[in-house]
Formats: sequence, C-alpha cells, structure tokens
Amino acid sequence: MIKVLILFIVLIAGIILGPLLAGHQGYVFIRTDDYDITTSVTSLVLSFILLQFVLLFLGWCYRRFISTTSRTKGWVSGRKYHKAHTQTQKALLKLAEGDFEQVEKLMSKHAELSQQPVVNYLLAAEAAQQRGDEYRTHQYLDRAAEAAGNDQLPVDISRVRIQLAEGEVHAARNGIDRLIDQAPRHPEILRLAEQAYLRSGAYQALIELLPVMAKVQLHNEDELDALKLKAYKGLMNQCMAEGGSEGLRKWWKTQPRKVRNETALQSFLAEHLIECGDTMSAEKIIIDGLKQQYDERLLVLAPRLNSEQPEVIEKTLLQLLKQNGATPLLNSTLGLLALQHAQWEKAEAYFKAALAQRFDAHDAAWLADAYDKLHKPNEAAKIRQEALIHSLKKERS
Repeated sequence: MIKVLILFIVLIAGIILGPLLAGHQGYVFIRTDDYDITTSVTSLVLSFILLQFVLLFLGWCYRRFISTTSRTKGWVSGRKYHKAHTQTQKALLKLAEGDFEQVEKLMSKHAELSQQPVVNYLLAAEAAQQRGDEYRTHQYLDRAAEAAGNDQLPVDISRVRIQLAEGEVHAARNGIDRLIDQAPRHPEILRLAEQAYLRSGAYQALIELLPVMAKVQLHNEDELDALKLKAYKGLMNQCMAEGGSEGLRKWWKTQPRKVRNETALQSFLAEHLIECGDTMSAEKIIIDGLKQQYDERLLVLAPRLNSEQPEVIEKTLLQLLKQNGATPLLNSTLGLLALQHAQWEKAEAYFKAALAQRFDAHDAAWLADAYDKLHKPNEAAKIRQEALIHSLKKERS
C-alpha cells in the first residue's frame, strides 16, 4: 500500500513538474558492447514508473493464482476427508450387518484420510480375519502399527485377539505376557489373557491374575469362583498326567493353607486321586473335609472309595447325621456304603429314609436291590413299579 502511495506521489509530481522541466529535460546516454541508448531523463523516469506498475500487476496476479490454488487444494482435500468419513460410517453399518467384505473395503479405502486411521486399519484387519484372509489381515495390522506411532497398545491388543481367533495360541500367549507388563489392569487385556492362558494350559499364570480381575471387577464373584476352580482343575490334570497320584499329593502339599481348606478343591483332588486308584489318599481328603463341614461335593465321592474299612467313613457320616440332621443325600450315601459291604438291613433302612424325604429313581432301584438280597420280591417289585411310574410322569411333564 505504501509503495502504491509513493508511486502516485511521484506520478503527480511528474505531471506538475514535467511541463516546467520540458525545456530542461537533459538526456541519458547508455552504451553497451553492441547498443547505444539515448533518451531523456523524463522518459527514463516514466519508463521506471511504468515498470513498477507492471511488476506490481505481476505480483498481484501471482498472489491471486496462489490463493486460488490453495482454495482449490483445500476444497479437494475437504472433499476427500468428507468421503473418508462417510465411508467409515457406512463400514460401521456393514459391521452391524455382518458384511465383512464391505467392512474391509470401506475401512481400508482412504483410511489415511480418516479421523482415526488406526481404528480404520484395525477394523479392516478384523474384517479380513473374519473372511479368512490371513495375508490382508496382517497387512492391515502392519499399516495400523505404522499409523499408531508410539501408541502401539491398541494394535497389539487387536493382534492378540486375531491370533486367538486364528488358533495361534502360543503366539497370543507371548503377546499377552508383554501386554500385561505394559498395562496389568487393562480389562480387555485381562479378558484376552483369560482365553490365552486357558487354551495354552497356563493355569498358574491365570490363578495369579485372579486378584487383579477381582479388583477391576472383570467378573462377578460367582464367575471368578468358577474360573478359579477351572484353573485349579486344569493344574490337577497336569500334575496327574505328569506324576500320577504322587505328583498330585506333592503339589497339594505346596499349596497355601487357604487353598487346601477350600472344599471345592478338596473334592477335585479326591476325584483325581480316585481316578489314579489312590483311594486311601482320597479317603483321607474326604474325611478331613467332611469333618470341617458338611459338603455334598465330598459326600457323593464316598461310595466310589470302596474302602476296606467302611466303618471309618461310616463313623464320619453318622457324626454328620447328628450334627446336621438327616438329608436325602446323606441317607442315600450311607445306604450305598451298606450295599457295598452286604449290610442289607442297614441299606434298606437308609434308602427308605432317603425316599421318605424325596423320591429318587436311583435310590428306589438300590432299595429294590436290597429287597432282593433280603428275599422280599413283592416289596422289590412294588418299589420298581413306583420308580417306573415316577419316571413316566417326569418324562410327560
């Protein structure tokens, strides 16, 4: 603006002073190697002013061109960003429909222009995995890792999830171990760790995570208890496979008192010992557990012992009978022990007591066996008929 003002001042001065100096213009002589240029001072000044106007005009044209180009580029870029956003929205709808081919196509196209390119690539990877395209799955994961920069956590979580879906359990286990070191309380990492550890047989690692799962409330109390029992049962299976009953006993001795006092784990251990043929150790576990408290999970294992000294287990059960009162299962268990050792009268009494509390087809069948041994065919036929009628009614209902 100042330049234009100066030029106008010079122009006005030229118009005023020009006529005054018309007779005193003087001249300018410029010589080069090939040319001689002769002109008046006034003409030179006017040429200079005209040149300045030409330069200003060219500068204005250049700025106009640059401004137009920038607006054009901005319009094109804005259109691309808008298109990328629209495709992402369509992909999310296709994801809800389960059309994974379209999800992959829409998420990957113009992903670099979307607001969250990492999310686009990860969803495209999930969609490709659902279609079974392993090559594209890992290609999208690599692109997501490049776009994520230093924040690789979401990419690593998606990678582990995809590895589990593809059956790469050991690779997922290694990935989970690293993720737990980075974010030990991340809910999704804990969920994936649960799957990876269960499928890879890393039961001890899963047990160590249970307190963290409880703190972040990943599962409710009942679900956590079920998960803990599942993990301990898996550990017992491993110990039994590697060392038999001796391996089980050694492992059990190394457990904290709190673990050894859990009735559910006592029943699991006793069941495994029975499977190994170590009924003496199983009997000790069952008796010790029942002395602590009445628990039907231990009680149902008693008839499987086939103990050579039934009076020991019978004494424990009778003590329970006094302390907790008669229950159908307790009477039924005592009846089975009596049957195993040919104590027919006792078996008859216990099964009658159990059936008086609730009708059970198994107890009825065992009572009929006791009647047969006692040479009471009419009673045996009658109880079998009642059991049959009860079974038919139950099937109809």
